[in-house]
Amino acid sequence: MVMQTKWMPFASFSLMAEFEPAVGQEYWHCDMKRGFKRVRKKEPLIAALLARDTTPQRIGLLAQQGVYDFHQHEQWLDRVDGVEGVATVLQLEQFPTVRDRVLQILKSYHGKPVLRGKNILKLNRGDEGIPKPIELHRNNFLFKLFAAIDCIFLEPNGTLHILDLKTGKADFDPRQGYIYLLAAHNLYPNQKAIASFYNLESCEWSAPITATEIQLNAIQAQLARVAQKHELEKQRYRHSARFAELFPPNPDLMRCQHCQFHQICAFSTYEVSG
Repeated sequence: MVMQTKWMPFASFSLMAEFEPAVGQEYWHCDMKRGFKRVRKKEPLIAALLARDTTPQRIGLLAQQGVYDFHQHEQWLDRVDGVEGVATVLQLEQFPTVRDRVLQILKSYHGKPVLRGKNILKLNRGDEGIPKPIELHRNNFLFKLFAAIDCIFLEPNGTLHILDLKTGKADFDPRQGYIYLLAAHNLYPNQKAIASFYNLESCEWSAPITATEIQLNAIQAQLARVAQKHELEKQRYRHSARFAELFPPNPDLMRCQHCQFHQICAFSTYEVSG
């Protein structure tokens, strides 16, 4: 069942990763970063920072928009100036810091358009906003699941294939695939589904992920725990001014340098020279 207005606790893959980083991503974990993003997000300074895309976010969004535009105008996949056409639509000249990298992604996709010829049921541009949540329950605990799915296409045998488009060098996190399969199980009941990841920079496609009912129940239970933890953190923060105790920092020069909150964090070890 899709919920539109009813308030209840929520969970998502990004929230889960902020509590429990993926294997290999532990170095970047900082509870204080989650605190800024999740419980202090309405404070003016923090809201302003959150409104700005980070460099990886901007690259990922422009890359996804590029794939979307290629398939809105598939003739560009056959034209030698197709990359330039999409780049113009994306107005890449407005983003000089990421322009070259996004252009390379567009060139790679133009040369290897992995979605061409697929029976695409859904392809998001990436700027549609917050997806409609799915209402789930676990042991009488109700919560909303947000799952922003990039693409769904139909395999020749009728299987739904959920594809998540990636950029950057981070490894694929199978937990995200299981969450997509849980979403598909609720949105498309009784229909077989698989999930996979495709990196638009490395042109690497992951092995397909499938899930049994036991695995779906396990990921739903894990999401319920995350939703409960998040609600408890918010309540504790409302009744306490001890932000650093509730969300302990994990300062490090490299980690702080890449954190969008380093300008306002009292524990940041990164300083920008004037």
